[in-house]
Amino acid sequence: MNYTNYDHDLKATVRTITDYPKPGILFRDITTLLGDARAFRRAVDQLVDPWAGSKIDKVAGIEARGFILGGAVAHQVSAGFVPIRKKGKLPHATVRIAYSLEYGLDEMEMHADAIRPGERVILVDDLIATGGTAEAAVNLLRQIGANVMAACFIVDLPDLGGAAKLRAMHVPVRTLMTFDGH
Repeated sequence: MNYTNYDHDLKATVRTITDYPKPGILFRDITTLLGDARAFRRAVDQLVDPWAGSKIDKVAGIEARGFILGGAVAHQVSAGFVPIRKKGKLPHATVRIAYSLEYGLDEMEMHADAIRPGERVILVDDLIATGGTAEAAVNLLRQIGANVMAACFIVDLPDLGGAAKLRAMHVPVRTLMTFDGH
């Protein structure tokens, strides 16, 4: 398989929106990739490729695009899916973690019984930028005993350092494409 062409084809399906959500930001919109059946399938196949045939118990997806990707990845690796949501969205007993945003704090949570200690988990989201949300998700998963095998993202913004933060936490990071800048 020619991964150079594969990457280019996928990258071409990501729309860039200038000055969103604020001036100077280039927003990398993967909804166009998700809407292209071939690109969506290729992205999921590439995300799971390193774990094909491995024992993965659960895939955890970060709200909201991580739900779409995580569900597809979980299906491909025959694993269960666990949603990691914003505070107050889950109906059963939860575990929660606070994390820093650009302008303050937020909290995310998951069901306390979603993962048993020692289960092998892959974390999935659409994009890694500064890494604050992904770092908090890894800490939340580890708090209940998950063995976080890897974190997977369609897009990496390496200038913002998020993937490096996860690697410093001893979490292998899989990304399909990078974009310079923020």
